[in-house]
Amino acid sequence: MRVFASRAQAGAELGLLVRAAVDGPAVVLGVAPHGMPVAEQVAAALGVSAQPVALEERADGLVVSQLAVTAGCVAVVVDDGVETGSAARAIAQALREAGVRRAVLAVPVCPRQALATLRLAYDEVIAIDIPLARRSLRWHYADWGATAPEQPSSF
Repeated sequence: MRVFASRAQAGAELGLLVRAAVDGPAVVLGVAPHGMPVAEQVAAALGVSAQPVALEERADGLVVSQLAVTAGCVAVVVDDGVETGSAARAIAQALREAGVRRAVLAVPVCPRQALATLRLAYDEVIAIDIPLARRSLRWHYADWGATAPEQPSSF
């Protein structure tokens, strides 16, 4: 199991992988709030700024409430990791509805059981650590640290 020093450190490492995989202009979308420190580092590696994606939890599941995307673009969705993949799937659906050209999910941690379904939702999934079993993302960060506003991490 991989342990990252912080979200920013994981983002810097992830940014190198994304830069090698994504050619041309891209929009970097950070899942707010916990994915933003990771997304900022990925965006810096691509020479762009990170835009937040906000989710709302409703009775019928997660819904994207804020999404800054231009139709026809390459969208790189960044979070601090995946636990179940429900947030990433909800965002992928919103991206497809928005008409993105290519959707890429970039995360430091993605358990193998979630990876299979996420590969169906995204054109590409980039992950540094792909553990066999799902566990709390806290286990993957030496400095879990709070991000404001305090909300649950990845779904």
